[in-house]
Amino acid sequence: MFDYSAHLLKSKLVMHKALKLLLLTIILSVPILLNAQKIVYSEPQRDDVRRTDFEIIGKISGNFLVFTNNHSDNNISIFDDEMKLHQRVKLDFLPDKIINTYFIPYPDFCYMIYEYQKKNIVHCAAVKIDGQAKNLGEPIDLDTTQIGFAASNKIYTVISSDDKQKIMVFKINSKNPKNFLFTTFLFNEKLELLDRHRLNMPMEERSESFTDFLVDNEGTLVFGKFLKNSGSDYVSKVSIITKGPSADDFSIKDLGTGDRLLDEIKIKVDNNNKIYILTGFYYKQKRGSIEGLYTVLWDKATDSKLKESLGVFSEELRAAAKSSESSLKLAFNDFFINQIIIKRDGGFLLVSEAQYTTSRGGYFNRWDYMNGYGYNSFLSPIDYYSYPYYSPWNRFGGYSPNNAVRYHAENIMILSFDKNCNLEWSNVIPKTQYDDESENLISNHIMNTGGELHFLYNQYEHRSILLNDQSISPEGKITRYPTIKNLDKGYDFMPRYAKQVSGKQMVVPCLYKNYLCFAKIDF
Repeated sequence: MFDYSAHLLKSKLVMHKALKLLLLTIILSVPILLNAQKIVYSEPQRDDVRRTDFEIIGKISGNFLVFTNNHSDNNISIFDDEMKLHQRVKLDFLPDKIINTYFIPYPDFCYMIYEYQKKNIVHCAAVKIDGQAKNLGEPIDLDTTQIGFAASNKIYTVISSDDKQKIMVFKINSKNPKNFLFTTFLFNEKLELLDRHRLNMPMEERSESFTDFLVDNEGTLVFGKFLKNSGSDYVSKVSIITKGPSADDFSIKDLGTGDRLLDEIKIKVDNNNKIYILTGFYYKQKRGSIEGLYTVLWDKATDSKLKESLGVFSEELRAAAKSSESSLKLAFNDFFINQIIIKRDGGFLLVSEAQYTTSRGGYFNRWDYMNGYGYNSFLSPIDYYSYPYYSPWNRFGGYSPNNAVRYHAENIMILSFDKNCNLEWSNVIPKTQYDDESENLISNHIMNTGGELHFLYNQYEHRSILLNDQSISPEGKITRYPTIKNLDKGYDFMPRYAKQVSGKQMVVPCLYKNYLCFAKIDF
């Protein structure tokens, strides 16, 4: 006999379970509701103002460390998880004037490598510092250089591998314009010297320059050298240069770019696949418009070209990337490559952003913008592609609040390529930013949470500057998150100088009533 009441009770239980499952599915399908970010601020310090130099060191032994420099006053501020100032440690061991500093953070300590001059000797020294900003031993000299003048620009460059197991310090003597002398020092993670070499680099032309310098996880130095044609700003005759840990000479290989007119060249190491990626925009004619992207995959094992690609930007991509005032033809003329991100499958992402300046005298075009600060030159004081150190003196000739220059940073373009350099997808994050004082409050920073890339940037909304967050998934889908919670009025963020300090945390510098402070964002 059929029991109607029992069947009804069973049906209600099934419906109740189905409703719970449906509710759980809806909650899980709306990540915006669950992924609300939390932000906390440090208290502004009296001595740290807009003109203070700083570098966010990272998260060490659970503390957040920030280095600040005010003339001859050098300190490390230690913040707890709520960004409360635990201690401000004065670095008494430093000389009165330091030329440059680098920090290489590890989970329990960091190396501070710094440069200073004493009489006619420039010292490159290092010290190991723990999470309480205490010295773990005395500072040691890594190298010295005798000069006959007072140095204001750095002599040494410090780079580290992705896994931070290899650290390279090098200097370049360019007194002979036809033969540069490189001196390289390779250290391990214990700062033990593994290799030291002096190598000659023949320079055929005064207009030859270098790309960024990188060191891979095995200790190989890699960079590019390119020639700028006489009287032009275009790149030609690109070579890839490598030096193994024990090699006595550079390996210099011509990429065979021929007569192609190339733009700035960027380089990236894929340590998993032992491949070097070199890429840059290209043109069809002098002073023409950017046509697409030129890319070379270089195989480390065979020291030869693995793949060469010349991709033309489609009309659809141009339409998505262009600003409201530009035409399809000119859509990419203000774009600069900001970052190359290696994917686990052997492919890579290329992130670029539109940047330009305007003034009362007119529009600063791409070539004015690049030549304004020696882009891609090893002599450039700040490399915005890879260097997180902040100084208030901008790349257009100095901090000047009365400067009649307006700085612009607009749309962000993301291109995804597979391991064979084939374009998988593309997308654009639209934005419009400008500032009349400097470029410190514009541009963006990428937060990599593993499942997606978050792009953080300032945007004017209802006459207020708010920190926006848009992310992109591995499939190229863009998600716009709500404005980050606890955005207190009065804080102006400088996301371009932010630093990811853990898998889900970022520290962003801020200005509050002309004082410097820092905000920690938990994703």
